[in-house]
Amino acid sequence: MNTRDEAWPDLALSSWRPTYDTLHLWLQIVGKTRLALSPHCNHWWEAPLYLTARGLTTSPIPYENGAFEIRCDFQSHLLIFETSWGAYRVMPLAPRSVAGFYGDFFTNLRELGVQARIWPMPVEIPGATRLDLDDVHRSYDPEYARRCWRALLTVDAILKEFRGRFVGKESPVHFFWGSFDLALTRFSGRRAPPREGADFVTREAYSHEVVSFGWWPGDGRVDACFYAYAAPEPRGFAASRPAAGAAYDGRLKEFLLPYEQVRRREDPKAAVLDFFQEAYEAGASLGGWDRTALDRPRPWPTV
Repeated sequence: MNTRDEAWPDLALSSWRPTYDTLHLWLQIVGKTRLALSPHCNHWWEAPLYLTARGLTTSPIPYENGAFEIRCDFQSHLLIFETSWGAYRVMPLAPRSVAGFYGDFFTNLRELGVQARIWPMPVEIPGATRLDLDDVHRSYDPEYARRCWRALLTVDAILKEFRGRFVGKESPVHFFWGSFDLALTRFSGRRAPPREGADFVTREAYSHEVVSFGWWPGDGRVDACFYAYAAPEPRGFAASRPAAGAAYDGRLKEFLLPYEQVRRREDPKAAVLDFFQEAYEAGASLGGWDRTALDRPRPWPTV
């Protein structure tokens, strides 16, 4: 694989859907554990995972007088448990049921001296089976798992560069295991109007005005794509057309820019940065944000 294909691998969802579905559920088990044992943070920022040079990590999770960390290594295909008190465990990432993964995962935690309880129902997956009872999803293609991580690593670097163009409140660049997307969120600084009928998770996530950006592998109806949305969505946002090739999806209420289209561009990184910037400018300007106070003056820092 050449350097460009390594950074921008082929990830048509139809080619790896069984692995994607299984990996999504495994990562929910990992992420739910971080959520269960971490102090609450605004907008649920204690929940996501983060990119590493080899995969994904929970980052250190406080526990009693120390901390432990869980890392998914998509080069060696291992799930690694490590503690501040010197205990260490490894699980192979290989074809196995979600229920089997669940059982071994919590056995390893108990052997490390960590007691954790999670809600065993997957989130953001309609019609899902309890994680501890799911014997259907059991696929793991190491090459596609590695490709997914490699695409996430490329997007992580782009989002971090884009993050430097803003001086207002921003989220970290983080991976949400519920929706399986890598995201960055910018805030206007103003509270958002309450969402009628929203559950407590959504109320906390969207308590303030935002424009959000990220990358998602898709759901079958939509293939892998970059996205941008504003919440609450200002009048005229859907008609703003932030970049060539981007289209507004009325079901998702987001602008989507196909990953496959981007990876074939002469300069994929520039295309993504332009999409994010133009979507931000549309959302912030139409939403009446104080861009003089929030935007970093050009020239922007680059890498």
